[in-house]
Amino acid sequence: MIQLIATDIDGTLLDENRFISERTASVFKSVDLPKILISARMPQAMYYLQEALDIQGAPMICYNGALVLHQDERLYEISIAYDEIKALADIGRSSHLHVAIYRDQEWFVPVMDHWSKREEHNTRVTPQVQPTDETLSYFKDTQEKGGAHKVMFMGEEKDMDVAFAKAEHILGNKVHLYRSKNTYTEITPKGTSKKVALEKLLQANYPQIKLSGVAAFGDNYNDTEMLAAVGYGVAVENARKEVLEAAGYHTGHHKKDGVAAWLSAHLKI
Repeated sequence: MIQLIATDIDGTLLDENRFISERTASVFKSVDLPKILISARMPQAMYYLQEALDIQGAPMICYNGALVLHQDERLYEISIAYDEIKALADIGRSSHLHVAIYRDQEWFVPVMDHWSKREEHNTRVTPQVQPTDETLSYFKDTQEKGGAHKVMFMGEEKDMDVAFAKAEHILGNKVHLYRSKNTYTEITPKGTSKKVALEKLLQANYPQIKLSGVAAFGDNYNDTEMLAAVGYGVAVENARKEVLEAAGYHTGHHKKDGVAAWLSAHLKI
């Protein structure tokens, strides 16, 4: 029996306009179950989607599982230490990549270039623009707040190939590198996992619910472990081949309201 819904956002829940369709909003509002957004996004890039789904104040899993929030309470988190942040920034800059650094509600970029503007457009969040050395100094001086929840490289594919290989070689035992696109690498703390974060959330807020009672939706490699672990792992039609193979259930394309369609069919809405 489905007791909780957990869904990825980009490429899974959003429509062709990168927003919540009327059908998806309607289905979510008609389902009387906890509904959790679980994404690589930062918190502010998820709040407006919670509002569209009428689940404001619900827990959320951010940064691919590095941060689990319930309103202002941190239920679980892991972070990248300062020394690794600096090493990653140096690798990214030496490869001519845009280096963005995230912690909780904070997003720092070195310049408002087309990479920053694209992310701003996609997430509806405006970053803080300042030189990377200034951001590094800030993180060094505020280590009591913890490290970074995510570092993101953005840039040309050939430059990304070089930086990814170098970061994997030097820091592969300390961070998790995830190539979300040919031009994007998302770097989170070692051990970052949507499955683990979901387990931590269930333990903290829903101890009566086990993974077997969760219906989870996803499309990309970072969703694979979660979809394989839950009772109802659902891959959208546009998912990666490995994700489709890991999921026990399939549904329509994210641009055709695949999540809403599956919920409607299985919950008899």
